[in-house]
Amino acid sequence: MSEPGGSELTATLRRIERAAGALATASVSRMDETLPWFRELPADQRSWVMLVAQAGVRSLVQWLREGGGTADSTQEVSDEVFATAPQALARSISLQQTVALIKVTIDVVEEQVSLLAVPGEEQQLRDAVLRFSREIAFAAARVYARAAESRGSWDARLQALLVDALLRGDSPDVLASRAAALGWSDAPPVAVAVGRSPGGEVAAVLHTVYRHARRIGVEVIGGVHGDRLVIVLGGAADPGAATEKLLPAFGEGPVVVGPAVPSLDEATDSARSALAGYRAAPAWPTAPRPVAAADLLPERSLAGDAEARRRLRRDVYAPLVRAGGELLETLDAFFAAGGTLESAARALYVHPNTVRYRLRRIAEVTGFSPLTPRDAFALQVALTVGRLDPVVPVVPTQT
Repeated sequence: MSEPGGSELTATLRRIERAAGALATASVSRMDETLPWFRELPADQRSWVMLVAQAGVRSLVQWLREGGGTADSTQEVSDEVFATAPQALARSISLQQTVALIKVTIDVVEEQVSLLAVPGEEQQLRDAVLRFSREIAFAAARVYARAAESRGSWDARLQALLVDALLRGDSPDVLASRAAALGWSDAPPVAVAVGRSPGGEVAAVLHTVYRHARRIGVEVIGGVHGDRLVIVLGGAADPGAATEKLLPAFGEGPVVVGPAVPSLDEATDSARSALAGYRAAPAWPTAPRPVAAADLLPERSLAGDAEARRRLRRDVYAPLVRAGGELLETLDAFFAAGGTLESAARALYVHPNTVRYRLRRIAEVTGFSPLTPRDAFALQVALTVGRLDPVVPVVPTQT
């Protein structure tokens, strides 16, 4: 006689209840025999698995009592089966391993059906156990999904804090501790890329970043700050090329890559350059995407970036001054002539070939060719910055 609203396996259920402890012990013993990785678990985690196995048997009884054993039942197994173990277990054992544990427990129960079921109820119990195994697997998946969501939210917050620390220029110790918590291996070189965030949930944005990063085999940490997506790349021999493969993770607009540095400790410099470049990038509408922060030195300088001004003075203007006055004189004449070589030669009272030679020397000395429009712009800004705030004597050296 079944209980009202309950199962028709009343006598069998009493047998299962009495055998619950023995079934859990037999299941754990079988796990130890058949699953090599289970034997390597610490003692506390093995005891957690025992608790879960016992809770699983009790859940089977409750599930059958409430009608879960009938073919037309839609009852779900409660996730509380896994509440007996701390959440740390979900971080130590993968979902695939959990399914393996469940399978072992179900196999042990199925082998004991002839002893657990009263005569005539064996097949009914087997069918019920089969349906229960499906429901317990679904319950495990829900637990792991929630754990992953929680872990993803925590990782996103931690990454945002790390990126914020980079942008603020916090001490290397702060950066190292936060990076270690995220499992960052600090593979060199390290560079920072900045672009517009595509919008939406931060976790979804970062998931896209990680998916593309895994495909190209680089290490990344990402954070969304306002409307900006900031990505720290590690282990990419060519950060610019790697960032190009990560472009689908960014929103529309410029994406700027800071200079490569040896480690995360020095990534603040890369981050500052990338941010300064991102702010100045609208002044170069036809810039490549991504663009190196160093290629935006003229725009950054005009936007008030002190580091860009310093680099233009040091790396462009100062070498021209040291190389001799004729290079500066030729550059001024060339620009005044609108980039026409012959007109510059007439203004200087020299042969056009002399102007060509000096222009080649300028390219060798500075890395910028006056004959290229983009380089000519950088040279003009460098001359302006250098003359406004000279850091080297303007008297040319004698050669």
